[in-house]
Amino acid sequence: MDVLAPLIGFALAILCVVGAVTAGRRRRLVQDVPTSKTTGVFIGFVELTGTAEAEQPLTSYLAQQPCVHHAWRVEEHWQRTVTETYKDKDGKTQTRTRTESGWQTVASGGDLTTFYLRDDCGVIRIVPTGAKLEPQRIFDRACETLDPLYFAKGPADSIANSTGRRRFTEDAIPLHAPIFVLGQTRERADVIAPEIAHDEHAEIFLISTRNEKQVSRRFALTFGGLGILGLVLTLAGLAIGDQITEPPRNPRPLWYALAGTGYGVVWLAGWVIMTFNSLIALRQRVTQAWANVDVQLKRRADLIPNLVLAVSALRDHEHETQTAVAEWRSQLAATAPGQAGPDASAITPQLFALAERYPELTADRSFSHLQDTLVETEQRIALARAYFNAIATFYNTRLQVVPDRFLAALGGLQPRALMTANDFERAAVQVNLAT
Repeated sequence: MDVLAPLIGFALAILCVVGAVTAGRRRRLVQDVPTSKTTGVFIGFVELTGTAEAEQPLTSYLAQQPCVHHAWRVEEHWQRTVTETYKDKDGKTQTRTRTESGWQTVASGGDLTTFYLRDDCGVIRIVPTGAKLEPQRIFDRACETLDPLYFAKGPADSIANSTGRRRFTEDAIPLHAPIFVLGQTRERADVIAPEIAHDEHAEIFLISTRNEKQVSRRFALTFGGLGILGLVLTLAGLAIGDQITEPPRNPRPLWYALAGTGYGVVWLAGWVIMTFNSLIALRQRVTQAWANVDVQLKRRADLIPNLVLAVSALRDHEHETQTAVAEWRSQLAATAPGQAGPDASAITPQLFALAERYPELTADRSFSHLQDTLVETEQRIALARAYFNAIATFYNTRLQVVPDRFLAALGGLQPRALMTANDFERAAVQVNLAT
């Protein structure tokens, strides 16, 4: 038995190390992923901030507020007196009474719906199923049986030993509320656009009403708290083992020092693994960010010239068509009734055939579409470049700060050069719409 307690304590301490490493890895993820704009979201792991919007929002059960997610709970207070027997120090049987009380959940529920995150650039769809949700408290009220809320939103039956008090609480992500989203993007099935949804291979899918600093601070506190708790459990296991032996042993400082040192070695090994793996993952995200820039540059180089050719051809067809129609109209006008000339019924099938072959013959719309496409492409390139520079800066900083720089040196990790405006000259496109 004296060996079992230290083993249990050390096993629980190992679990604390695992939890601390997980929290530390997620804190680094929050810090190392740049915040993207909705129009600059590419397939991959992203971080976004904005407001929660929905075409058909939900209505919360207790607060009756429009929201995209809500979870409510009704608890009822109970109290009872317990009589128990025990033996005193002389071995005599004694009785005593004590009062127990607590809260029991008597009803609960909630709902969530697909919604959109809006920022100053646009919107992106969020599929919250499977996400870790961090809503805010929008309703918290305790009342007694005379209050109309007691039975209006709670069950009609009471629990055993009820004191006639109930507590109503509800957490929600309200409509238009600021949110912080961290997750994996994918292509939507209905339109050509990205969305953020659960991915079993992603590190985390988080939707929070807290801001980035608050989320990062919570992970940091979890990391430190679990690390300290693990050390306490390790030493407590030894202390309990000493106390449950017959007769109890005095504390053994050497054993406590060895146990603390062993825990420290395990914690350090977990930290090293977490730090090095996070550096490798950050390097992969930098590589992916560069690939996104390259994709956008290729899009500009390939799509725009083809679009220019299409618009030029459409413009030429429109010019030819308008010329032919004008000639037909002039011939018809110049022919007096009863004289030989062009047959209007023969021209009509040609016009229908031309309309079917070229349904869009308005040059203004084509040129407008070309201009919009050019602007959109340049904006996507600028966003991709800014994202690459931001995440590359995070990566380069990690390689220089202590103690990460020592692990980076052992792994042979090298910094990445930032992208300048000159890097885009290789994809320059000449647009010529001259006749």
